[in-house]
Amino acid sequence: MNTRNSAASAASAAQDSTTFRVLARIGYVVLGILHLLIGGIAISIATGGGGEKADQGGAMQQIQQSPAGVFLLWLIVLGLLALAIWQIAEAVVERDPDTKKKWGHRVKFLGTAAAYIAIGATALVYALGGQSQSSESSQSFSAKLLAAPAGVALLVLVGLIVAAIGIAFIVRGFTKAFMKNLSAPGGTARSGIVAFGVAGYIAKGVAVGVAGVLFVIAALTHNPETAGGLDSALRTLAGLPYGPIILWIVGAGLVLYGLFCFARARYARM
Repeated sequence: MNTRNSAASAASAAQDSTTFRVLARIGYVVLGILHLLIGGIAISIATGGGGEKADQGGAMQQIQQSPAGVFLLWLIVLGLLALAIWQIAEAVVERDPDTKKKWGHRVKFLGTAAAYIAIGATALVYALGGQSQSSESSQSFSAKLLAAPAGVALLVLVGLIVAAIGIAFIVRGFTKAFMKNLSAPGGTARSGIVAFGVAGYIAKGVAVGVAGVLFVIAALTHNPETAGGLDSALRTLAGLPYGPIILWIVGAGLVLYGLFCFARARYARM
């Protein structure tokens, strides 16, 4: 009980810290920058260019090669770490009277924190002068999982979970549920934020959902190379009928999601 109270007190203290809130808002800004870059790479692939990876690694590489790139990468690390801690704090202080909803919220907060930590870890690798190929990491993870007992079933489960996350993004976009966590202004500004959020969440959901499907295909075909993460998902879209058009729309949606993240940095309830 004391441990629980101590954790809740620490979480509340973190949320009450102005410095910590500023860092967390910076985290949303850097998320926006990453999605702008990934969306730009996706559009480049759709128009016949784009040698870069259309994922966090490709975005980090672009930042690493830019002026003040190392500084920006460290800022990404700090911002995403602050966001992850914020999500963990939200999980700790969650007080929904409905037990199922309370634990559902906690799982969501902790899952989001894990995603921020993973992206922040990628940024740390680049900040230290290294490189990380997320597509190769996904393939290596899939290969190891397939080699394990019940590996096919486990990889299918992973794929279904990732696909479910993608569907959740799409639903959140269509229902505009993301506005619940914003203290958005009225008028034209609010309409713009809603439009960017709807398009952005749906586009990100499509990309993540396709990545999940590729994990399932990798499991069923026993071919780990199929599971290449976000980059493979976007390039798979490019290979569909009318694929370049679809990929261009998804890329533009990811750019809009990046712009939404900027608005989120300003108007998120923290």
